[in-house]
Amino acid sequence: MTEQTLTPIYVPMSESSGILEKARAAHEKYLIKQQEADLETAIEYYVDAIKASPSLSEAYYRLASLLLIKGQISVSGALEQCKTALTLEPHNPNAHLYTGYFQCLNGQYEEAEREFYEAILSSGKNSARPRLFLSKVLFNKIKNKHGKANDVAKFIYYFLSGSAMIMWDCPSIKMFCKFLANDFSVFSYVALGETFEKMKLFPSALEAYNKGLEKTEQGNVFYRKMGDLALECNNIDASLEYFKKAHEMNPADREILIKLATINQTYKPDDINLTIDYYNSLLEFGEDLDKIYYELGHLYLKKLDKIHAVSAFKLAAEINPENPYYNNSLAYAYVKAELYDDAIEYYQQAIKLNPDSEWTSIVCHALGAIYADIKENYEAAEAAFNAGMILDPNNVDIQLSLGDLYMTQNDIDKAIKTYCDAISVDPLNFLTYAKTGLALWEKDYLEESVVSFHKSIELNPDFEIAQNNLGVVYLDGYGDPKESLQYFKRAIDLNPNYTLAYFNLARAYQAIGDKSLAAEYYQITMDLNKITEELSEKDIRKRIFDLFE
Repeated sequence: MTEQTLTPIYVPMSESSGILEKARAAHEKYLIKQQEADLETAIEYYVDAIKASPSLSEAYYRLASLLLIKGQISVSGALEQCKTALTLEPHNPNAHLYTGYFQCLNGQYEEAEREFYEAILSSGKNSARPRLFLSKVLFNKIKNKHGKANDVAKFIYYFLSGSAMIMWDCPSIKMFCKFLANDFSVFSYVALGETFEKMKLFPSALEAYNKGLEKTEQGNVFYRKMGDLALECNNIDASLEYFKKAHEMNPADREILIKLATINQTYKPDDINLTIDYYNSLLEFGEDLDKIYYELGHLYLKKLDKIHAVSAFKLAAEINPENPYYNNSLAYAYVKAELYDDAIEYYQQAIKLNPDSEWTSIVCHALGAIYADIKENYEAAEAAFNAGMILDPNNVDIQLSLGDLYMTQNDIDKAIKTYCDAISVDPLNFLTYAKTGLALWEKDYLEESVVSFHKSIELNPDFEIAQNNLGVVYLDGYGDPKESLQYFKRAIDLNPNYTLAYFNLARAYQAIGDKSLAAEYYQITMDLNKITEELSEKDIRKRIFDLFE
C-alpha cells in the first residue's frame, strides 16, 4: 500500500473575512437594538467564521461574549475561548480586554489587572477602553481596602487619561453615534405615537408606531407600544398578537411575558394551557417565583389538576411561608384533593398569620366546615365558627353555618337564636329567613315559621326551597293541602328537577283525594329519584300501592 498525502481544504481569506464582517454587523445591531434574533444571527456568523478560518482570533472572544449572554457557556468557558484567541494572536488588545473583563466577572481581579495592562500596551493611542476598565478594577481594590499606596494615583491617572483618550477611540465613537441616532429615531416615533394617544387619535398613534417599526426595526419597542395601545382600545386579540411578536423579537424581556400571561389569564380564561406555559417560562427568570407559583396553582385548580395545584401552592408557601394567602390557597387545594388533615394545618397557619379580620373570618368558616362536614368534630367546628364571628361579626354566612351546626346536633333553640342573630345583621338576606323558618318548624312554631318562609319568598320569589318548605308547613302543619299546592307547583316551576317538591305535591293531591294526579306525581318522583337519589324508592312504591288499595 502506498502512502497518500491528503490535501487540506482552504477557505479563501476574503470569504472568511466576509463572514466575520456579517457577524460584526449582526453583533453591532444586537448591541443597539437588543433583539434576540440579531444575537442568534451574530452567533451563527461567528461560528461560521471560525469554521471557515480557525485562525480568526477575533471570532473567538466575540463569540464567547455572546454565548455568555445567551447562557450557553459559563464565564470559565468564555475565558477558554479568550485563551484560544490569545494563543492565535498574543498581542491582540481586544483579546486581552475581553479576557480581563471575563476575569472580573470570575472574581480574578489581579489577573484582570494584568490583562488590562497588556491591552493598554498593545493599543497605543486607542487604549481608552482598557484604561477605563483598569481604573474600575483599581477603584474596587481601593473601595474594598485591598489597594496599595500608589493605587489611588494609578486610578486617577488611568481614569482621567482613559476619559480624555476616548475622543480618539474611533470604534467607540462610531458605536456611540449609532446608538444616539437609533435612540433619537426611536424616541421621535414613540413621542409622536404617545402624543396621538393622549389626543385619543388611536389610528394615528398606531400608524406612528408602525412607521417607527419600519424605520428602526426596533420591534421589541414598537410591538410593545402597539400591544399597549390595542389593550387600551379593548382589542384583546390584536394586543396579544403584538405582544407575541415582541416576545419573539426578545424572549429575554420578562415584562412582555408578564403582559402575555396576565392578559391571556384575564381575557382568555378557556386557554388555560397557554397561560400556564407563559407562567412556566417566567419561572426561568428566577424572579418573584412565589407569585408565579401562586398563579399557577389557581390555573391548575381551574383545570381540575389537583396534584399540580397542590405542588404549585406548596412551592409558593415554601418560598414565602409567612404569606397567609399562599397557606390558604394550599389548604383549599388540599381540600380539593381530599387531604383534609393537611388542609386543616394550612388553614390554621393562615388564621394565625391573620392579615385582615374579614378575610381571616372567611378562612375560619372554611376550617369550621371541614371539622363539621368531614371530621364531624362539632366542638372544633363550633370553636372555628365562633372565632370567625369574633373576627367579623357581620359575616352572615358563618352565622348561618353555625346555626346549621346546631341543627345537626338537634339543638334547635341555639339554632333559632343564631339564625335570628344573622337576621339582625342582614335583614334583607332571604336565606336567613328560610333557615329560621325551618328551625321554627322543627319546634312546632307554625305561625312564626310561616312568617319566616313568606319573608324569604318576598325577598327572593325564585328561591324554590322556601316555596317547597312553606308548602310543607301548610300541608303537614296546618293540614291544608289545597293551600300547599301553589307552593309546591311554584317550586317545580322554578326547578323542574326538584324531586322532593314533586313528592310533596303528590302527597298533597293524595291528601285531597285526587289519586290520579297523586299517582302521576309519585311516578315522576320515582323517575327523578333514580338520578337524584334523595328519597327511598321503597317508600315511593308503597305510597303508590296505598293509593289503590
